[in-house]
Amino acid sequence: MSYFRPAIDAMTGYIPGEQPKSGIKVIKLNTNENPYPPSPKAIAALQTIDGDSLRRYPDPFAHEFCQAVSEALGVPKDWIIVGNGSDDVLNILIRACAEGRDRKVVYPMPTYVLYRTLAAMQPSETVEVPYGENFELPIEQLVAANGAVTFIASPNSPSGHAVPLEDLRKLAQQVSGIVAIDEAYVDFAEYSALPLVQEFDNVIILRTLSKGYSLAGLRLGFGIANPQLLSGLFKVKDSYNIDAVAIAVGTAAMRDQEYKDANANKVKTSRSRLIDDLKNIGYTVPRSYGNFVIATPPRSNAEEIYLKLKESGILVRYFNQAGLADKLRITVGTDEQNQALYDQLTLIG
Repeated sequence: MSYFRPAIDAMTGYIPGEQPKSGIKVIKLNTNENPYPPSPKAIAALQTIDGDSLRRYPDPFAHEFCQAVSEALGVPKDWIIVGNGSDDVLNILIRACAEGRDRKVVYPMPTYVLYRTLAAMQPSETVEVPYGENFELPIEQLVAANGAVTFIASPNSPSGHAVPLEDLRKLAQQVSGIVAIDEAYVDFAEYSALPLVQEFDNVIILRTLSKGYSLAGLRLGFGIANPQLLSGLFKVKDSYNIDAVAIAVGTAAMRDQEYKDANANKVKTSRSRLIDDLKNIGYTVPRSYGNFVIATPPRSNAEEIYLKLKESGILVRYFNQAGLADKLRITVGTDEQNQALYDQLTLIG
């Protein structure tokens, strides 16, 4: 006898990147966290939190944070929905739009596997369409899959590629459902698909403060879309899904774009150097638009190298799945962390 729905018994839960045990010092390059601290203004906002802010329920729509997003990105305040991390907004989308075989969740692969997990929880049928050989967006197959929601991560993890804006535009023009463009890594890229929300009423852009803003521990993200699309999402949003601390700290961080951009530029510079260093020791490393790289060792022994790095106190991400088993995803750290990684890889050979 099971206490759970058949869909839950049948599914596999999402497995987050490994977290080191408390007190153990490691170089953590496995979960794409920003290596630099949050904005000093965000830290100052955290220190202003008082007991009354914690005693009362928070603003259910995080209006102050939405105002800060509006000012920073030039979008109307009522075009924003806030979530407990962008993963929360992903979940809201699927709960509101997807169901069974008739309202599918569609996405190209490889990509963020939480899309699969959230669809299984609903449950909703998924259609996983392989990317082209050079990560060309398979527009025709995605359209033919007829998804209620089609997820496109750009920049994409774990590949690091960015989908051309014109391809995203063509997809939005042709699908009948929602196109959700997941821009978790956009702060390290060269362009955003944000203009598409003004062109298409079926497009939503997803953002997070976990990467560019160094606030992965805060759990704060948001979506941008026209109010008609958001109206259905607000119906299934948890009543108070954003806490008072996150609203205050996130608002301060959003209003310090200069600090965020400076750190993102440091990461991009380090990313270029890391790619060059890995290539120098025989790794195959395509161009990346995220704060990470995907690297194939010269002997394709990715799992062996992952384990040896772990023994030496360096965590990188290994995916034991088709198309990725010979690769490592490596977060871009500080120059010192990247050098330590390079030195260890040189020793491993």
